Parts: sequence; structure tokens; C-alpha cells
Amino acid sequence: MEIPKFHETFIPILKVLENGETLQAREMYQKVIDNFYSKLTKEQLEQKTKSGDRLIINRIAWGKSYLKKGGYIEFPKRGFVKITEKGKSHNSSNLTLKQVESSDNFLEFYTEEDPEKNSVPTKISNASPQDLIDEGFNSIDVQVKDELLEKLKTIDPFYFERVILKLLHKMGYGDFIETSKTGDGGIDGIINEDKLGLDKIYIQAKRYGESKVREKDIRNFIGAMSGDTQKGVFVTTSTFDKGAIKKANDAHHTIILIDGSKLVDLMHQYNVGVQIKMIYEVKELDNDFFDSE
Repeated sequence: MEIPKFHETFIPILKVLENGETLQAREMYQKVIDNFYSKLTKEQLEQKTKSGDRLIINRIAWGKSYLKKGGYIEFPKRGFVKITEKGKSHNSSNLTLKQVESSDNFLEFYTEEDPEKNSVPTKISNASPQDLIDEGFNSIDVQVKDELLEKLKTIDPFYFERVILKLLHKMGYGDFIETSKTGDGGIDGIINEDKLGLDKIYIQAKRYGESKVREKDIRNFIGAMSGDTQKGVFVTTSTFDKGAIKKANDAHHTIILIDGSKLVDLMHQYNVGVQIKMIYEVKELDNDFFDSE
């Protein structure tokens, strides 16, 4: 028996979850192994990826990720998985990678934020080695950002405010001041653009689940800024509705809106809340070396 490719774990994952029970991801991984891959040798079960992860767990985890993007399973809370109605209704004994990638949920996942940046992965059949490398890195980035956003939605709201201030500081803005947790008038932090604090940026951070930031939230934020500054940054883990965007654009103040997607992009770019796990070297022939002979 060979170690399964990640897309070959689709059906085993759905079978383990078919009774509708919510399982911890690690528990689900083990059940998939016990029920479907128990005939693998000890050496196969302990085989590692180049980054040191157990290969079988890595494959199942990627299968889980694709099923989630395809709408077959969901993550009801951090670290847990559950089958969806779409997953329950899939009665076939086979579910191909092409079927998952072609599903409406999967296409929406890659196109709803930025169609150019999150294009559907290149088909393996016509991909060059460089295409596969680029596709692999893109898939990992998307997965990490997805997990990062889910994490941000579950952390303590006060710590979320500190995360935002740390991010802005990492981006090169000046020293920041956390405001009092009560009576702060809707201001969660203040960034001093210069050492003397002559130019200030007011920060509002809202850790929302699915609720959108409304027009009244922006209005209250502008009101809290008073006449002390003309610059503000409003950050949320969710999105802004049309009224909120219009209110920010029409304001006499300069209001920058950062939604969940933009937030995790920035955190990923500036290594806030993420870390470099592995660096791969890709080598090519050095023609200059041979031309010098």
C-alpha cells in the first residue's frame, strides 16, 4: 500500500465525518489513518516531509483544506472540523481533485477577494516545474492566511488591538500608545508618526466574526477623533459594508480601511503572527562557470 496523494484522502475524510459529529482535527487525522491506512508500514507512517512534518498527516491536512474550500466540510471553531450538507450529499465512492476544484465554493474561495491574485491553481497536466513550485507556494500562502484569519477571529479582543498596533509598528510607523480599555471613545490606539507626537494616527480595531462594519461604526470613529488628528485607520477581521466605505471616503479626515483579507496579507508580508518554517533552494546550471574554461 502506498501513501495516499492528498486528493485521495477526500473520501476517507468525508467517511470519518459522515455522522455529522464535530471532531478535533488531530482526532480526525488519526481516525482516517486507523480506518483507511492502517496497512501502511511503520516506516511509511513515520515518513517526514522536507520540513519535518509527518507525510501522511500532511497529506490528510491538505485534503481537509481542499474539502473546506470546496464546501464539503467546515471549521465550526478553531481546530475542529465538521461535514457540511454538501459533504453529506456526496454519495459517490470517489471524489476527484477536478471535481473539488470545479465546484462553485472552490471557485468563489479563489475569486471573491482578488481574481488576479488568487487565480485557480494551474492544472498539473500542463504545468511546468516552475509552475508547480509557484502553485505550491501560492497554495501554502492561501492556507496560512486562511488559518491566520480564523485565529484572529478567536483571540481576545484586547489582544487583537495589540496585534494591530504591533503590525503598524512593524510596518515602520512610530511608537504607539494603547488607550484605556474603558472610556476611550472608540479609539484603541494612537500611533505617533514623529518622535514628538505632533502627527498622530488614531486606530480602531474590531474583531468581528461574520458581522460587517457599518456606516455608524465609521461615523462614531470619526467623532472620537475630534479635532486632535485628521488621520485614522479602521481595521476589522470581517468586511465593510457599502455605507461604511462611502462614509470613510466622504469624510474630511483621511480614513484607511483594512478588512480581514488585507489584514492577513499585511501580517504575512511583515511576518506578524507567522514565522518562516523552511527555506528551499532552487538551483540552475551556471553557464558562466563552464564558459570560463
